[in-house]
Amino acid sequence: MFSVTGKTVVMPRNKYACNDTEVFMQKDLTNTKVAILVAEGFEQQELTSPREALDNAGAETLIVSPAEGQVEGWNHYDKGDKFDVDVPLAEASADDFDALLLPGGVANPDQLRMKPEAVDFIKSFFDAGKPVAVICHGPWTLIEAGVVKGRKITSWPSIKTDLINAGAEWVDEECVVDSGLVSSRKPDDLPAFNEKMIEEFAEGIHRGQKAAGR
Repeated sequence: MFSVTGKTVVMPRNKYACNDTEVFMQKDLTNTKVAILVAEGFEQQELTSPREALDNAGAETLIVSPAEGQVEGWNHYDKGDKFDVDVPLAEASADDFDALLLPGGVANPDQLRMKPEAVDFIKSFFDAGKPVAVICHGPWTLIEAGVVKGRKITSWPSIKTDLINAGAEWVDEECVVDSGLVSSRKPDDLPAFNEKMIEEFAEGIHRGQKAAGR
C-alpha cells in the first residue's frame, strides 16, 4: 500500500488474480468503445451482465455479429431473447473499437471459430494490444486466432485440454487477468469478471497483449 497525491492505492499481491486487491483504478470508461462479438446461441447472461456493467461505467457497447438484424441468446439449454446487431461482422474493424468482449455458450464460439472474418477480427485486438475479456467456452475462438500460447487463462472446464494443447497455462479460478486478457469460467463468476474487465479496459493498451498476438 502506498499514497499517490493523497490517495491510498492497494497493489495486488498476484498479478493474475481478479479479487486480490481492495482498491481499483478509476473505472470511468467514457469514450471507450467496446465490441461484443457473438453468434447465435451465446449464453445470454454472459452478454447482458457485462454489458450492463460496461454501460454503467460509461462505455459505448456495440454487438457485432455474423447474424443479420438480430442475434438470439440462450439461457443454458433454453432459447432466450433476441438482440439487435449494431455492426455486421462483415463491416466490423477492430480499429473502430478500444476493447473486445467475448461471451460464451457452446454454439456461439463454435460458430465464430469457423468464420475467418471473426477469427481475424479477434486477432486484430491482440495485434493492437487492446484488452479482451472472455468467458466460458469463449476461449475456443482465441485458440483459433492463435493468441493463447504462453498466456494464463481459465474457461469452462470442458475446453481445458484444448487450451493446454494450444500452449496456454490453464487454471481453475473464478477470474484470471494476464496483461489485458481477462477470463472467467461461468456465469457464477460474472461479478469478479465484470469488475476486472472494467479495470483492464480502462487501462487501455497492454504491451503483453500485443506480444501474444504476434
